[in-house]
Amino acid sequence: MAKLVAASAVVALTACSAPQPGILKADGVERVSVDRSVYSAELRSLRDSALTLGEALLADGGDGANGNVVASPGSLLIALAMLRAGASGGTAAEMDAVLKLPAEHRDEGMNALLASLEKFDGDPASVDEANPPRKPVMHPANGLFVDTGVTTGAAYLDTLARHYGTGVYPVDFSDEAATKPAIDAWVDKNTGGRIKEAPAKYDRRNTFSLLNALYFAAAWKAPFDPNNTSDLPFTTAEGKEVTAPAMHSMLQMKYAEGKGWRGVDLPYAEGFVMRLVLPAPGAGQGTVLGAEALVDIAGTMDSAPLQTVQIQLPRWDHKCSFDLRKVFESLGLRKTLTTTEDFNNIQPAMAITQAAQAANVTVAEKGTVAAAVTQINGMVTSAPQPERTIEFDRPFHYQVVHVETGLPLFMGTVADPR
Repeated sequence: MAKLVAASAVVALTACSAPQPGILKADGVERVSVDRSVYSAELRSLRDSALTLGEALLADGGDGANGNVVASPGSLLIALAMLRAGASGGTAAEMDAVLKLPAEHRDEGMNALLASLEKFDGDPASVDEANPPRKPVMHPANGLFVDTGVTTGAAYLDTLARHYGTGVYPVDFSDEAATKPAIDAWVDKNTGGRIKEAPAKYDRRNTFSLLNALYFAAAWKAPFDPNNTSDLPFTTAEGKEVTAPAMHSMLQMKYAEGKGWRGVDLPYAEGFVMRLVLPAPGAGQGTVLGAEALVDIAGTMDSAPLQTVQIQLPRWDHKCSFDLRKVFESLGLRKTLTTTEDFNNIQPAMAITQAAQAANVTVAEKGTVAAAVTQINGMVTSAPQPERTIEFDRPFHYQVVHVETGLPLFMGTVADPR
C-alpha cells in the first residue's frame, strides 16, 4: 500500500537538496502503480479533453504578441483533474460535462497518463538547452500548497497522493515573505529556470494553491543543418509578408491530408513528435482549429503512413501567459468559478480565486525546449450572507411542533430568559 500524504497522516518535511531557501518537499509520496492497458479508453478521453482545452486556450490567446500563442493544454488538464478530484455536486457534474472527462476511473486514467510521461522523467537542471538531449526529458510535477490554519480533506489528499504523486506543502499564506519564495522556488526548480515565478499574482488571503509544471527538452530524430537555415518570406495571418529564419530538411515522417489541411508528425529522437498542421491557402490561417477538427486530425495522423517529406520550418522562441478564469468562463465552467460549497471536500467553503498559466517554447535546428506552469488558487470564504435577519432580543412565543401532524406538543412564551 502506498504511503499516503493526508491530513490524518504525519507529513515529514525536509529541506530540499537544491540550494533554494524556503522550498520543502513532502517525503513518502508514492503513487499506486496502474496497468496502462486497462485504461486505454480513459486515456483517449483525456486526450480529447486536452484538445478541447487547447482550443479554448488558443482562442483566448493570452498575452501572446502578434498572434503568437503558446499554451499547455496538458498542464491545464492535469491541474483541472486534480481540482475535480475534490469537487462534488453541480460543480463536479459541470466539470465532467464541459471537459468531457472520463465517466469512470478518471483518477486512475490520469495516473496511467502521468506514468507514461514519467518514463522520460529527468532533472530539468541537468539539460543543456543549447543541445537538447537525444533521450527526451519530460518532467511533470504536481504540488499543493495548503494553509496550516485550514483543514484540508484527508480523502482529497489521499487521492492526490495515490494517483497524482502530489507533494503537499503546509505554509502560512499570510506570511508572504516566506510562502511566495517557496512557491516560486518550486516553479523555478520544476521548469529548469524557464519560468521563475508562479503565474498567479500572490494573494495573502488564499488558503490553497494547486500547481502543475511540465518541462520538455528533446533533440530532433534528424537535426536540421544550420547551414541550410536562411531568411525566407513568411506571410502572417494578416497577409503581411515578413522575413524569418527558415530551417530545411528532408526525412521520413508521418504525412496526412484532410479537408482544408495538411500535416506532418516531425519526430524527436524518441517517444515524441511535433505535430505540424498547415491550413489550406485561404482556409483561415489566422483562425483557431476547433476541438472536433483537432480530434479528427489526431485520428488521421495516428494512422498516417511514413513518407519522405521535404520540410521548411521557421525557428521560433515564444512565451505566453493566461488568466485562466477567462478561459474557464468561455468553456462554461461558471459554477466551478462561483461555488462556495462544492469544494468542501478540499477545504470548507472554499472558492476558486485565481487561475493562471505561463508557458514558453524554443524551437531551433537541434530540437525543442518548453515549459509550462498551471496554478489554481482558492480561499476559504466567509459564511454566506443571510437573506433576512431576526434577533430574539425581546419577549417571544415558541412551540414544539410535530412536523407530520402539526401538533403543538409544547407552547410557551419567553419574557425573561434569565
